[in-house]
Amino acid sequence: MKSRDLAKTLNALGLCARARGLILGTPMICDALQSPRKPRLVVCASDNSENTAKRLSDRCAFYGVPTVMLECDGERLAHAVGKTARLAAVAVSDENLCRLVCGTLEQETNT
Repeated sequence: MKSRDLAKTLNALGLCARARGLILGTPMICDALQSPRKPRLVVCASDNSENTAKRLSDRCAFYGVPTVMLECDGERLAHAVGKTARLAAVAVSDENLCRLVCGTLEQETNT
């Protein structure tokens, strides 16, 4: 993945955050997965612990929510969505914003 393409995805996640279409952090994502309005996509940082990565992937698989691993650390992911503390994952809750993020991810895989 090129850094330019990663930047597009991080910019799209920042737009989602400004539109209040993100769920931030593992505990909040796990709670949201059990609610009637499930997230549409979960985006994980690459430097998560094995326990956190397994927890997110297992829950997302159980509830049928796709997950994506970005090639960036938790600090860069947090910075992209306007937070100062490290984030293990963010979840996109809006369908249209999910299409935007998925579009940037498809561009990354096609190039």
